[in-house]
Amino acid sequence: MPTKPIGFQDIVKGNLVADSNTLPVVPQPPIDGEGDPAGAEPVNGASAQPPSDGPRALDGVTAFMGLRWEDPETVRLQIRPELINRGGLLSGVATYAMVDYCMGSALWAQTKSEERIATISISINYVQTATEGEVICRSTVDRRNRRIAVLRSEIHHEDGRLLVTAIGSYSIFPPRPFAG
Repeated sequence: MPTKPIGFQDIVKGNLVADSNTLPVVPQPPIDGEGDPAGAEPVNGASAQPPSDGPRALDGVTAFMGLRWEDPETVRLQIRPELINRGGLLSGVATYAMVDYCMGSALWAQTKSEERIATISISINYVQTATEGEVICRSTVDRRNRRIAVLRSEIHHEDGRLLVTAIGSYSIFPPRPFAG
């Protein structure tokens, strides 16, 4: 049975169905008893899914990454092997995506029905990295007018370490009809 896509409006307006079967499934490798990736089935019949607290996906990118929204300004990510780069560290792609999606949802929560948004630019500073655990991105709208918004984000590891800082600018514009 197909599920209805989850959008920013669903997150910021609270239009989510409590039944987790209506949310997209995010694959995750099974974990053996020691907490290491394994090629076997999940232990004790446990689900191999990321934690299900909060909306988990807006699209294929957020579904793959396992992004979970705590609120429009806060996104969480459990680090898993697929998000580790060849150097053995959390990929900058994962944290950049967290920042972009979190900034977008923070701004989207302040838009009117006749407004759309798009990223103009994000400047990101990678302060430290992580290899395991959970990371949390928090974004704030510093200023917005009718056409432009400026936001800032920080990503912290669950142990409190600052990993990333970022500033971003977003365009605010009226909906445009699609060519077709």
